[in-house]
Amino acid sequence: MPSPPQRLDALSAPARLDTITRRLVDWTADHLPQFPWRGSRDPYVIWVAVVMLQQTQMATALPYYARFLQRFPTLASLAVAELDQVLKVWEGLGYYARARNLHAAARLLAERDGGRIPADRPHLLALPGVGAYTAGAILSIAFGAREPVVDGNVRRILCRLFAIADDPTRSATKRTLRDLAVLLLPHHGVGDFNQGLMHLGAVVCIPRKPDCHTCPLADLCKSRRLRIQAELPRAARRRVVPHYDAAAGIIWKDSDDQVLIAQRNLDDMLGGLWEFPGGRPEDGETLADCLRREIREELGVRIEVGRLVTRVRHAYSHFRITLHAFECRSVEGYPRALDCADWRWVRLGDLADFAFPVADQKVIAALLAERE
Repeated sequence: MPSPPQRLDALSAPARLDTITRRLVDWTADHLPQFPWRGSRDPYVIWVAVVMLQQTQMATALPYYARFLQRFPTLASLAVAELDQVLKVWEGLGYYARARNLHAAARLLAERDGGRIPADRPHLLALPGVGAYTAGAILSIAFGAREPVVDGNVRRILCRLFAIADDPTRSATKRTLRDLAVLLLPHHGVGDFNQGLMHLGAVVCIPRKPDCHTCPLADLCKSRRLRIQAELPRAARRRVVPHYDAAAGIIWKDSDDQVLIAQRNLDDMLGGLWEFPGGRPEDGETLADCLRREIREELGVRIEVGRLVTRVRHAYSHFRITLHAFECRSVEGYPRALDCADWRWVRLGDLADFAFPVADQKVIAALLAERE
């Protein structure tokens, strides 16, 4: 927890806070890029941008943002879409819960509020996937409300400005940072101010080597004065990233160019995406034994495991996997959705119509390469 003198010092210097705010307003006016949603007051297009940027860098998100709005230009168009369609447009962007929650919230608003996005914090926070960051961004950018937006970039700036050495993920430190963010808000142009503060953290006050020589707040930065700016913020020690092996079955339909795919349960990781069925082996289980068990449990089908087609590696946010894909043949039973949301027999050339995780996309690429 931040020490009382530190918190008092940070929160009781209005003249310094006013100077920081004025500097940031001026810097934003000159440096904030013309993002596609800048100047818009349409809460829907701003909401889509905010959700995409939660865990994705700007350069990566922008092409997805353009494609998403081309396919779903309004909240109403998103609400009537099937989840499969939404996930396909989102495919490759990762963190698919964002897409599922955005879709669920759009349907909820269409049914309950006639498609109107609420302009108050409590109603926004009640929507699927909307937390303090998303609500603050929508309210400030779309509606001009004096709401702070505290993302990772803003936390880093505030920790450095006020030399807050505590873990910014702790509840007490979060409250301090939010209080500071509120005190810094200007009376007008809050949306641009919040975007400017986040942009400063993205291009100047960056994690490892902050560019203090171009920072408009350099002479006001307490951690720079103490020469500890590169050490802050001090987060909890990272855990070792575990690695898992997994097996996937490429099950061909007899005398046909069709392969069996399964849709993941919505409440699972990567929920709603399609995959080659399989899973992780239990203790003492071979990959082949794992495949036989998993496919029997998921789909009620007994299989014969054949050759290894490909082995792909992929890293998620908290773990890494090596996916071993085996060619398989069904020997008994007909597919049923026992522990999956759905299943399909699909021709190899039609797999592109379905949304797959990146690891499965690599398997598809290997299969297509074999057919060339």
